[in-house]
Amino acid sequence: MTSDYCVAVHALVYLNHKAKVLSSEELAENICTNPARVRKVMAKLKKAGFVKTKEGSEGGYLFDQDADQVTLDQIAQALEIRFVDTAWKSGDTDMKCLVASGMAGLMDEIFDDLNEQCRKWLKEITIGTLDHRIFGNQNKER
Repeated sequence: MTSDYCVAVHALVYLNHKAKVLSSEELAENICTNPARVRKVMAKLKKAGFVKTKEGSEGGYLFDQDADQVTLDQIAQALEIRFVDTAWKSGDTDMKCLVASGMAGLMDEIFDDLNEQCRKWLKEITIGTLDHRIFGNQNKER
C-alpha cells in the first residue's frame, strides 16, 4: 500500500467536514504534505467522481458525495491500491525444487486473499464513519 491512500482518505474527510471548496494548498497544509502530491491524488478521486473541481483564484476541490455512502474500499479501488503486495518474489519457477518453484505463486494467493479481506472490511467503513469518529455529533464547518 502506498501513502497516497492516506492522503486520499484524509482529504475526503477534511473536505467533507469543511463542506466547501478547498485548494490543494489548503488540503496539503492539513494533510502535512506538498500540494503537488495532493493534486496527483485528487486527480484520481476526481476521475472516480468523488470530488468536483472549481477553476480560478477561488478554485479547488469539493467533496461531491454522500459521506455515508462512500466506502474506504471505493477509495482504494479508485487509487488501484493493493494493501498487501511485494515486488520481490522468492524462489524461481524454473527450479526443480517444489518449494522454490511454487512459493511465489502461493504467496501471491495469500496476498490476494489478504487484499480481499481488507476490501471486505473497508466496505463497512465510510467517510461519514470517520467524520463521526473524529467529530461525534458536531456540525460541519461552513
